[in-house]
Amino acid sequence: MRDRESNDHPAGGPLDLNLLRTFLTVYRTGSFTAAARLLGLSQPTVTTQIRALERQLDRELFERLARGVAPAPYADELAARVVEPLDALASVAQPEDTPAEPVHLAGPAEFLTRSVLPGIAPLVEKGVRLRVTPGLTEPLLDDLRAGRHDLVIATFRPRGRTLASVPLNDEEFVLVTGVVWARRIGGPGRIATEGAAALHGVPLVAYAEDLPIVRRYWRHVFGKRLACQPAVTMPDLNGVRAAVVGGTGFSVLPRYLCADELASGALVLLHDPEDPPINTGFLVQRPGVSGNPHVAVVRDHLLRAARTP
Repeated sequence: MRDRESNDHPAGGPLDLNLLRTFLTVYRTGSFTAAARLLGLSQPTVTTQIRALERQLDRELFERLARGVAPAPYADELAARVVEPLDALASVAQPEDTPAEPVHLAGPAEFLTRSVLPGIAPLVEKGVRLRVTPGLTEPLLDDLRAGRHDLVIATFRPRGRTLASVPLNDEEFVLVTGVVWARRIGGPGRIATEGAAALHGVPLVAYAEDLPIVRRYWRHVFGKRLACQPAVTMPDLNGVRAAVVGGTGFSVLPRYLCADELASGALVLLHDPEDPPINTGFLVQRPGVSGNPHVAVVRDHLLRAARTP
């Protein structure tokens, strides 16, 4: 039996399935190191196998970058040709009575808590096991490329061709405050008359020191730069919401996160512009079909739930 790590593959001969499997894993992860971890090989072995495949095809497959690799044009063509048969072969090779691995899902803590976790009962009833990780989009996408997650809910569409993404949801941002401050300010009527100036002297509660959400709202709605330092920051929008409900000041939050508080009157909507700022979230995974069939079950469930009013 030939050693799977052998690089003796003459040009023009039949393509070795091990080399193609290694190629597809590197293509999906965008990294020799991440591919090696997923395949249970050493990183030099993965490098050797990719070089052997490149020699056999007489084509460059990947451009080596400072961090990871980027697929060459021919790699896209090759991946499109081999992804379905290799994934189908992997599913056949798994015994039917072997339970599927857990699906590793990651995304913003607030969206997971408010929009995903309350609706996972149908998945659990189907035997799906979930491992849910909250976090910021950029490091979560890095972990997805490295094979640590199966699906990531991202706050922006990832660049490049190593990840596949589809729009998942549109979140509207709203300007809110508590009941006491709404009375002091003069309510939405004063905002409609005076604009952002009506909030002068009102404490700002924010997600981060650089105010990414609030600054965007100011530019989009009021057409001006925000000149305000936060009174309170907390990198958790649930915490920001709780502080504003408690009367700390004002903030800008995703509507889905404070819909119940707006309906109950615990929060007051200070402004209702015709064109509110919208941010689109994306459901992201590595290209191709996962060897775990439950990944597709979770993906389809999330997309269906996002389309349901």
